[in-house]
Amino acid sequence: MISKPKFKICRRLGPGVYDKCQTSKFRTASTKGGLPGARRPKAPSEYGAQLIEKQKIRFSYGITERQLSNYVKKASNIKGAGTVDKFYEELECRLDNVVYRMGLSPSRRAARQMVSHGHFIVNDKKVTIPSYELKAGDVLKIKEGSKPKKLFANIAEKNKDYNPPAWITFDTGIMEGKIVDRPKNTESFLDLNAVLEFYSR
Repeated sequence: MISKPKFKICRRLGPGVYDKCQTSKFRTASTKGGLPGARRPKAPSEYGAQLIEKQKIRFSYGITERQLSNYVKKASNIKGAGTVDKFYEELECRLDNVVYRMGLSPSRRAARQMVSHGHFIVNDKKVTIPSYELKAGDVLKIKEGSKPKKLFANIAEKNKDYNPPAWITFDTGIMEGKIVDRPKNTESFLDLNAVLEFYSR
């Protein structure tokens, strides 16, 4: 069941923000008003729309304002059309997001906790920093001592119908994943250009 605070955030920013909002039950509740006293929002200004997009990214990836600002700065060092792609790459290559994208956790929030608790090894080194940046060729493994834990029970069965993004792979037989390419921006829910414009003001 989705909590009221998350329900409010999803109604304001869209169902893509949290996994629990991406259900028909949420859409039904949202169209019915969902929360007592809810009003139809006014169309935002250009600045307001950019602010909303910024908040979408922050809540979706579970990052701070400072982290988001730093990702924008790094992406902005690349001039031209590559800026948006670099920005998306910075967000997607976070270790907690990769764990989530590989299907090892039900949400990015859960993935952050799993990383912080030391369940993963990157290139034969334990990493406990959720924002750790992975790159093409990096290998991610579940720590031997963590494999028997309930967190990873029946991973193969749980993910039998899950297709991870093309830029990552995960072998449930050996509990090992790999970054095989750079992330391609196929996320229609987020307007990355609007966020870059917001920070360029």
